[in-house]
Amino acid sequence: MIRFRKEDLTSHHFQSKPFVNLHMKMIVLIGTLVVTIILLIGGFMSFFITDTTEAQIGERALSVATSVSLIPEIRAAFHSDDPSAIIQPIVQQIQEQTDAKFIVVGNRQEIRYAHPNPDRLGKKMVGEDNERALMFGESYISKSAGSLGNSLRAKVPIYSNEEIVGVVSVGFLVDSIESVIWDYSKEIWFVLLGITAAAILGSIVIASYIKRALFGLEPEEISYLLFQKETILHSIHEGIVATNAEGQITMINSAALKLLTGDDQQTISWIGQSIHAIFPNSDLPYVLKNGQTVFDQEKLFGAHSVYVNSVPIFYEDELLGAVSTFRNKTEIEELTKKLTHIQQYVDALRSQTHEFSNKLYTIAGLTRLDKKEEVLDFVQNETKIQQQWIDTLLDEIQDPYVSGLLVGKLNQASELQIDISIQPDSRLHTALSERSRQALLTAVGNLLDNAFDAVYDERAISREISVFFTDIGQDILFEIDDAGPGIEDTVLESIFTRGVSTKKGVGRGHGLALTKQAIDAANGQLYTEPSELGGVCFIVSIPKSN
Repeated sequence: MIRFRKEDLTSHHFQSKPFVNLHMKMIVLIGTLVVTIILLIGGFMSFFITDTTEAQIGERALSVATSVSLIPEIRAAFHSDDPSAIIQPIVQQIQEQTDAKFIVVGNRQEIRYAHPNPDRLGKKMVGEDNERALMFGESYISKSAGSLGNSLRAKVPIYSNEEIVGVVSVGFLVDSIESVIWDYSKEIWFVLLGITAAAILGSIVIASYIKRALFGLEPEEISYLLFQKETILHSIHEGIVATNAEGQITMINSAALKLLTGDDQQTISWIGQSIHAIFPNSDLPYVLKNGQTVFDQEKLFGAHSVYVNSVPIFYEDELLGAVSTFRNKTEIEELTKKLTHIQQYVDALRSQTHEFSNKLYTIAGLTRLDKKEEVLDFVQNETKIQQQWIDTLLDEIQDPYVSGLLVGKLNQASELQIDISIQPDSRLHTALSERSRQALLTAVGNLLDNAFDAVYDERAISREISVFFTDIGQDILFEIDDAGPGIEDTVLESIFTRGVSTKKGVGRGHGLALTKQAIDAANGQLYTEPSELGGVCFIVSIPKSN
């Protein structure tokens, strides 16, 4: 089971830090974006309010000017001796009711007949923007500087008997209009300012949340971790498959694809697929459902037999998914065989050491008893035995590994008081390939160990073992014959199956299975036949052409 804590994933594992961290970057970037958007909205709203307000005030001035131009009394006054006396009172009253800054009435020569300042009656109108009304009869809105200052004014011609006799100018000062616009705009800017403050506060909250969700890691650190993870995943020899809580594949490395499918494929095409559909015999669905770990399960995926470990992934007691690791069973068994060979060498050396220690004690004892003749006989006898072994094994076996193994087994047999003999015609002059050598070392070592156990059985005829080997012909042959109790026919049919053994105890039934597998890998054969010594004769045959 894999459990993570938040502190296990924080960025304190990294020594180098960026000058500006992600938290501050997000606050600045989001804040800048929000302020920019608010300024654009505020600018547009200000423009819209200004344009709309000016348009409304202009239309209002135009409406007032039109109404004044249509008053019959004002039209008739243009034909009187004192037009100002008639027009001025009427216009003043209208100006008070409409809140216009000024209403000016002038004749075709632009001489004022009405003005907010009576002192300016009889004088020429200022602004020089009356031509369109007086000459062409247009009604329009304009901006110009008059005697009262810059103003937004409406110009409407006055008709009498279908002739233009004068002009009406109704205006609102620009300063007053801008004051109205500011009254409207400042409320909007206050609202936008509040929105900006809320947005900046929100950016701080968002940045803090994202920072926590990323375990305090910076983008550079995340990129480094991703690159490191991908490199590790695709460089390790074990296959790895990870899923989320819904059983969808979130990660798979190339070693897993090669083990599970026997083919090198792009891992990206497997991401997001359901583990139930892709690998229906996987343990991951069970692990996701029960949250329990499953170790060392032997599975067959395609042509590969693998050992699988599946564990759930928890983060703060929440199940996030599961991960499986795959190990090639064949590679593990090959490693086991190599370790077995090493153990055989160690056992052989230990036996040889023990045997020679006993012999040295014997020589020492005879020497102290002053038995010189017996010492010489003992040494000569042992020298003769050792010389026979050397002559037979070193001279007749070209491969030093095989001869070394047999020497060790002979010493082990001597220590166990087992009579093991090498047949006189035995020879192995063929140079062995690595595969043939490994197969022979595995087979001969395991078969001799089994023969030692067999002749030590209480039902054994004697403690005799015979070994014969030859490379005459197309194959390399090894025969290991023992005087043990033999194997029953019912068991003999399945003796090379893993777990089947004639011995009592737990953990038996692996030696012959490994031996058979090693011989098969070298394109050889392993079989039995009746023994001349009364037990079982195992025959190993491996082609020379390997």
